[in-house]
Formats: sequence, structure tokens, C-alpha cells
Amino acid sequence: MNFTLPILLAALCANVTAFAPSRLVTGRSNQRTLVLPRESTALTMVLDSAMKSRLDGIRRSYLSLTERLADPDVIADSNLLRQVMKDRSMSEEVVMAFNEYTRLEEELEGAQELFEAGDDVEMREMARSEIKDIQEKMEELERQIKILLLPKDPNDDRNCMLEIRAGTGGSEANIFAGDLLDVYRKYMASEGWQVSMMDSSPGDDGGYKNVVLEVRGDSVYSKLKWEAGVHRVQRVPATETQGRVHTSTATVAIMPECDEVDIKIDPKDIEMSTMRSGGAGGQNVNKVETAVDLLHKPTGIRIKCTQERSQLKNKELAMKILMTRLYDIENEKREAEERARRGDQIGTGGRSEKIRTYNWKDSRVSDHRLGQNFPLQNFLGGEVGPIIDGLIAKDQEAKLRQLSEDSMN
Repeated sequence: MNFTLPILLAALCANVTAFAPSRLVTGRSNQRTLVLPRESTALTMVLDSAMKSRLDGIRRSYLSLTERLADPDVIADSNLLRQVMKDRSMSEEVVMAFNEYTRLEEELEGAQELFEAGDDVEMREMARSEIKDIQEKMEELERQIKILLLPKDPNDDRNCMLEIRAGTGGSEANIFAGDLLDVYRKYMASEGWQVSMMDSSPGDDGGYKNVVLEVRGDSVYSKLKWEAGVHRVQRVPATETQGRVHTSTATVAIMPECDEVDIKIDPKDIEMSTMRSGGAGGQNVNKVETAVDLLHKPTGIRIKCTQERSQLKNKELAMKILMTRLYDIENEKREAEERARRGDQIGTGGRSEKIRTYNWKDSRVSDHRLGQNFPLQNFLGGEVGPIIDGLIAKDQEAKLRQLSEDSMN
């Protein structure tokens, strides 16, 4: 059976994209698992006929894409094969959960028939126990399926750039920014992500005034986006001689990566100059103008790149950072509109929002969106996952509650 790609993609848009897997987290084993919210009255909805019909449509699209993987024309085209595999994977978890749900439905029907037809008291009790077990499994699957069908952030599968900028607090803020960088590097290593330094401005007494990382891997943005905002630290700085506790801040920005298809930049809007990089790197960087100073006139965004040893590479790097920043501005507008539409659920998501406080004296990390404390030493060791999982679960629960309320109206 032959299927054309446009028809398949249209089927995916109709049946898969709108119900693509929502927040999925990947552990150290790279096994994708759901973060399920706590029990809530909003999660007691049953799969009605309309929902089953949609799930059946997703399953048909999934099977069609599976057949496409055996098509010689698809196998011969590596780009097309990659796209078909990606589209198929988008709905795989939903289909597997729905298949298990329909299997349990058949088992439940058989157990109910046994209960109704049984004359033996012991047999009826066994059937009653089996019915209870099946119903509990089905309820859990219903919750999983509903989470998988939640609308997905279109940027979740993208790589991203992580920027840490020292805030108030002088040298201590720079040192704190460096501490956050160390934590995130440990966390990224545990996730198996690839990390590269895009830009940095070291502090005079250690740490960083500003640092930008490129992070590549599985579902990078879907996890790191929860780290965006103002991070506040309360501790006695190493430079403090009186033993007084200081409060300093650092701002973390998470920007999904984009390409030229997402953002179009008019060359007339770019003003670019070159200069000598200075510092380590030999005579080339000290005598040749390898550094780049780029200005985007419409937004006033200015980017200086000195990381690479050639002017061409620094130009490419500066343009990549600019595209990411411009896409991030558009993304922030879209997210602000979405938050306004569905109401404030998990903070504002803005960079000015104070999301977390690190208290050295009490050895705790307080996430203000969750209203929970976490061990400071665990966090410093790179254990960011429990906080992110909690935020994902809370967001899922809020969306499910909204879905329940919308279905009742």
C-alpha cells in the first residue's frame, strides 16, 4: 500500500500534532517517562467516544507511517526517512498506551461476564478482585493518555542556548553566576547532552559577568526552560571580612535555537565591525582583527564574539546568537499571549520573575513556584531534575484541570 508524504503529514497534522506527547522527561538511561501529577479531581475524566475516535485516528496515522518505513523510496531518501521516523515517534507513546487501554477493556468485559454468570461465591469474589485491578490500571492509563494528549510546546524538542547574567551584588553576583554554571554543567552531563561555550565575560574576582552555552540533546528546551528567571543567593561572600550575609542575584535565560527558516534578518539591519580579540591564542588573535562586534539596529541587540580564532567563524557565531535572541523575543510574545489566555499557572515565565532562593546558612534551595525546599548540596551536585520534574507535573496538572473545566462548559 502506497501513501504519499503530503497525505501522511496532513493526517499527522489533523490527528497527531494537536495531541502530541506533552512534557516528557528523560532520565540518565535516556528512557522517556511521564511525570504524572498528584491525584486530583481534574484527573478523573473518562475516555469518551469522541476521545477514543481521536485516538483511533492517531493509531491509523501511526500504522500508515510504520508502513512507510518499508517503502523503498523512503529508505532511499535519508531526509525523508528521518522525517517519517520523527513523525511516527511523535505518536508512538500515545498509541502504545491506547493499545494497552483497549486490551484492558476486553479483559474487563470478560471479568464482568464471569462475575455475572458465576454461581460459585469464591469464583465471583475472584472476578470482583480482577475487575477492581483492571479498573485501577485503566484509570492510570487514562491519566497517562490525557497527559500525552495535552498540547505540546512547539519548541520542546529544540536545542537551546542558556545564558547566565550576573545581577545585583557586584563580584559576589559574578561568583554566583559561575556557581550556577557549574551546577548546570553537571546536570547536562548527567542527561548526556552536548555543551559548548558560545560566549563568556569572566568576572574580575572569579565567576562570570555573562556566559552563554549552546546545549544540544534530547528534549533540551522542554526541561531547561523551567530554569529561566531570577535566581537569588543569600550567603557570606568569600570577599566579606565581617561575616555578614549578602544577597546577590543572577538571571538565567533559556532561548530555543532556530534557523533561517524561523527568522529572516535583513542584511541592511546589521551593522558589523571587527577588532582584535586579545588574550591567549597566539599572534593571530592579537595582531589580526578576528573579533566581531555586531549590532542589530531595529532591536538594539549588540553581540561581541571573540571565542573563535578566525573572523569568519566569529561572524557565523554572532549571527547564530542574534537569530536565537530574535526568535526568543517572538517566543516570549507568544508565551505571554498563551499565559494571558489560560491564566497564570506556574509563575509568569518572565526573566524578571524571582523563581528560586539559595540559602547557604540553612543549606536549602527554595523554589517559589512549587513552594518547596530542596537540599542545597544535592542541587550543587547537579541534581536539578527533581525540581524540574515537580514543575512539569504541576504544569500538567493545571492544564488537565483547565481541560476538565473546559469540557464541563
